Amino acid sequence: MFKIAVAGTGYVGLVAGVCFAEMGHNVTCVDIDEEKVETMKSGISPIYEENLENLMQKNYTAGRIDYTNDYASAYKDADAVFIGVGTPENEDGSANLSYIATVARQIAESVEKDCLIVVKSTVPVGTNDKVEQFINDFLVNDVRVEVASNPEFLAQGSAVNDTLFAKRIIIGTESEWAENLLKKIYEPFNLPIVAVNRRSAEMIKYASNDFLALKISYMNDIANLCELVGADVQDVAQGMSFDDRIGSKFLNAGIGYGGSCFPKDTKALEYLATQNGYELKTVKAAIDVNKDQKTLLYKKSSNRLITFNGLKVAVLGLTFKPGTDDLREAPSLENVPLLLAQGADIYAFDPIGVENFAKLYPEGANSKGTITYVQNAEEALIDANVCFIFTEWGEVKAVQPEAFKMLMRTPLVYDGRNLHSIEDMEQAGVEYYSIGRAPANKGGVRELERLELQAARR
Repeated sequence: MFKIAVAGTGYVGLVAGVCFAEMGHNVTCVDIDEEKVETMKSGISPIYEENLENLMQKNYTAGRIDYTNDYASAYKDADAVFIGVGTPENEDGSANLSYIATVARQIAESVEKDCLIVVKSTVPVGTNDKVEQFINDFLVNDVRVEVASNPEFLAQGSAVNDTLFAKRIIIGTESEWAENLLKKIYEPFNLPIVAVNRRSAEMIKYASNDFLALKISYMNDIANLCELVGADVQDVAQGMSFDDRIGSKFLNAGIGYGGSCFPKDTKALEYLATQNGYELKTVKAAIDVNKDQKTLLYKKSSNRLITFNGLKVAVLGLTFKPGTDDLREAPSLENVPLLLAQGADIYAFDPIGVENFAKLYPEGANSKGTITYVQNAEEALIDANVCFIFTEWGEVKAVQPEAFKMLMRTPLVYDGRNLHSIEDMEQAGVEYYSIGRAPANKGGVRELERLELQAARR
């Protein structure tokens, strides 16, 4: 087993470190935040991720993992240092590599034995060449240091499982020594390994994420056309899914992709193409479609309502997807400010994401409106004039059509995740708008009730 140091304790670094420890390696996770380090030593994860805390506690007790802010001691005698720090996007869409550069210099000034530096962070093609040169420029001791690319393919909400049972491990190296060492580190995982050069590994990461983003935006584009021509996007997706060349995943229409990967990686690849004199038209289209898709429900509701001023608005789901507390690029961040600016009184529910969202929009008055955080979906719906569904949490899925009718003052629902069938909402008497499907009870529930009353009198 190997002595491994991991730089960064976010989704990428912490999950990787814990999973390496679970496989029997001796791991030290490095973070500059002392308070965060002490929290992790106590077995508490700084991020919400299923089964992560259990494995943290198990491996810390077993002595296979530790946490420190003393990077020099962690790096000096490590067999490999994995870099998992953030690479946030700059205003122009390029990747911010300042955290990578900081860690690279710390490594260069600390290593005292031959060491493999493994970049798991998502970086533009060619970055690892620069990282290797940068480290050698600042190297203090006469040791061998090489850089490898080992991009992660985890999804937030299932990151631990995605790491321990990955479909494949991508390693990009420039020497047999680096390739063999990285293969030995991953040997306990017993997973397929694809060994390529560094630049190909970097491109595989972007190409994979951007392909999935393309698929999502394509289905959202098709969904918008379905509404115009009278087709049902869920029926269309079902028909498509039987084709093995297409598959069944990422065919669900909705209000766009979010999170830490797809938005950032599509913009970064488009920027890289532009810098090399090439227009990546498909990826650019995916970005444009996703941008418009996020506020589609707000635009639909604005056409239906005169104003949101003074209305009680239920918001179900704040995170970009279920199973995580991550808000990055979440549709709620696009829509809540628009609703508040119109004077809406928002009652928001999310089982995990409220704490993070409240840091951006504290409870009480915000802009012209107000926001109140509630303990369950039903509480948000009581006497609400309109409801928006942004995240498909289990607790949100569990709300039955009859509950909207019973609890809301006006059962008017805009569903960005197509959680309910048109027939069920129609039967329950809910005015319901979703993505790529016909509305239920369009024109208002009162009109439906009037017709039912007329029929009863006959």
